[in-house]
Amino acid sequence: MNASGGAMPVEMKFGCTAGGATHSDTAIPDIATKLAMIKDAGVFDYVDRTPLDDREFDDLRRASESLDLPVRAGGWFYTLGRDEALFERNIEKARALGSRVHNVQVLTHHADGHVLSDAEVAEFYLRAHDFGARRGVLPCFEVHVNMWSEHFGRVENVANLVRARGVAFAMTLDHSHVIFKIDNPAEQEVQGMRADVEAGRVILDPALPGNVCSRWIANGYVRHAHARATIPNNPPNIRGRHPDGRMGRGIQYPFVRPAPGEYHAQWRAESLEPWKSVIRELMRHAARDPLRGLAQISCEFIPPPDYGAGQGYSIFAQNVACARWMRAEWAAISAAEDVKGEVQ
Repeated sequence: MNASGGAMPVEMKFGCTAGGATHSDTAIPDIATKLAMIKDAGVFDYVDRTPLDDREFDDLRRASESLDLPVRAGGWFYTLGRDEALFERNIEKARALGSRVHNVQVLTHHADGHVLSDAEVAEFYLRAHDFGARRGVLPCFEVHVNMWSEHFGRVENVANLVRARGVAFAMTLDHSHVIFKIDNPAEQEVQGMRADVEAGRVILDPALPGNVCSRWIANGYVRHAHARATIPNNPPNIRGRHPDGRMGRGIQYPFVRPAPGEYHAQWRAESLEPWKSVIRELMRHAARDPLRGLAQISCEFIPPPDYGAGQGYSIFAQNVACARWMRAEWAAISAAEDVKGEVQ
């Protein structure tokens, strides 16, 4: 308790995904080097990683212990009907590494090819929550492209189904996946969401009342977050290509101004404001509700084609700059909320 009798303010932790500890997509360091980069930056409290195999698990744990850099989070993507055992193995790895949360990406389609229903996602959430809770690791279902949640209206549907069974819904908020679809009709077509956007049933713009990010935050769903900046109608990544030749979708925008030629589109600082506004709202909610709110945010500027592949700016430098900005924002917001609580 604090001096005024309220709950103590949350100690927000800021981390970096191991995937973001690289300067480019062409020279990826090993896991020990990645952790040394994250530690030496001086702005991160933890690393966010699920190891690829047993060898990386050993290297990750060894580096984490020697550098005193906790592995507070990890994550993976899963196809239901195929990957349930993989999920359980990853939770066991998370437990052994001391992780608090496991970021869960559930792909849109079941292993047999059908599109998952809200009920199927909710059933898997309940099983995942039970398995994770018994091992001290909270599964957080992420809002993400190529997943069931890419139609953002489905998130509350699943949360309500879970709540009806007496379980709180926990999610990872990566609002870059929301922001880049603003003013982007082609991206809104995925999973037929455009009709709901145009009818006002799904509101993307964080400046408008009832927008999806505000609803998720206010409902207390967000227990983990990824910070990777985008802007409305974010430019596709014409420098990044998938193995089948498809252009990168463009879900990453430099947080600080790149040098000439390092980015393929014009860069404007003011274009980042919608993305930044959600971070501030998330922090205000965490400061006001420390007992059940968010306690950590992982920076996640990364090198795959939909993100930073082919670009000339340092991906890791963008993560460091974003972490510095978030630390300053959190200091100001938490101090203001503490003063407000003392006055009340």
